[in-house]
Amino acid sequence: MGRRSSQRRNAAMLDSDDTDSLSSWSTNRSDIMLSGLEELQFDKETVLDQCVDALYEKRGSTREKALASIVEAFNSNIQHEFVEKKFATLLQQCLSSIKRGSSKEIALASHVIGLLALTAGPGDKAHEILEESVTPISEALKSWSDNSKILSLLECLAIITFVGGEEPEETEKSMQLMWQVINPKLGPNVATAKPSPAMITAVVSSWSFLLTTMDGWTLNPKSWQGSISYFSTLLDKEDRSVRIAAGEALALVFEVGSLEKFSGESRGSSDSSTDEAIKSRELLHIQGLRAKVLNQVRTLSAEAGGKGSAKKDLNNQRNTFRDILEFLEDGYSPETSTKIGGELFSTITWSQLIQLNFLKRFLGGGFVKHMQENEFLHDVFGFTPKKKLPGAEQRVSGTEKRMYKSPNSVLNKARTQFLNKQRMLSQDKNVGYYTGGDEF
Repeated sequence: MGRRSSQRRNAAMLDSDDTDSLSSWSTNRSDIMLSGLEELQFDKETVLDQCVDALYEKRGSTREKALASIVEAFNSNIQHEFVEKKFATLLQQCLSSIKRGSSKEIALASHVIGLLALTAGPGDKAHEILEESVTPISEALKSWSDNSKILSLLECLAIITFVGGEEPEETEKSMQLMWQVINPKLGPNVATAKPSPAMITAVVSSWSFLLTTMDGWTLNPKSWQGSISYFSTLLDKEDRSVRIAAGEALALVFEVGSLEKFSGESRGSSDSSTDEAIKSRELLHIQGLRAKVLNQVRTLSAEAGGKGSAKKDLNNQRNTFRDILEFLEDGYSPETSTKIGGELFSTITWSQLIQLNFLKRFLGGGFVKHMQENEFLHDVFGFTPKKKLPGAEQRVSGTEKRMYKSPNSVLNKARTQFLNKQRMLSQDKNVGYYTGGDEF
């Protein structure tokens, strides 16, 4: 249907000798409306091309709308072909937005870069995204002008490192950049203002997400000394999201092992005569920290609700810390199951659960689509979705309808602008038919 309609329309446009054909074509709605999956795919590419072009506009609001449309497009479909063609252009324009844009534009551009990395998957493109983006993101993190901007930058840094990091040193570098946001002692890459609970939660969650990819033995012991103690202090904070993020980070640290790298102070140099004494003190220190954390977790797993306490948040905290308590006491990680497209997907470790929850938050409404069709996520989770039957009907999602079908969609506006331009060109040349059909 789509191919035949397209052929009829192109034939009408190319027939310069037959104005009656043009009149018939222009009045035949079935020929000028896009239909069928083949033309829908063409429409999607047209929308994305228009959006990338809009990123060159001077008006910030225009760039913001274009970035929002790109996010929708990457969430609703796995844009492999578009990434192959426009990867470098889209990346550079998004980095430009991070450097010069408003907080909203920075947040949207950061999200697009993360989606670009997830779509590209591991390899040269993802590694290039990481290498090109680290410095602009690091600079942008120095300004705390807007919470949403910082949260998006942290998520972006986590995603592009998760996909594109090829060496442990690259992952640790990103983890350190995150850490500096809430730990002023670690470097100049921080503002002097006190971080908000949302910012602390984002840093701890992003840091934990990257720790899931690390082997405890490869971690630099000088980088994370005292982190267990820091997470322990966060368990006493009033904000429940901070407590939960800190609790999950602690569970992950104990799962990863090499606890001496996350506790105490750096030992510095020592000789063989004092090495055994130092190891003994470290062991006692770790045991003390573990006992303290265990008591805190036990208390939070049974916390009573107070005045103004949201029941849902309280239940979420209790359930999380009951899982952490069971893990610390008995060694059992929480097991979860989720249905994705009729196929059951399970997690059996803290690492898997943290990865799953982080990607669900980042992808939002696009999570199911990516879990069904993104081969990189299949590899990450060892998940094999059910195969679609050959010839099965492909449905257009609500998001796609808004983007490609509604009168106010980017596509229809682009189509209107295109047709208006063609009419003007036709009038200038005193020609009563369209000549630019192949470009559209």
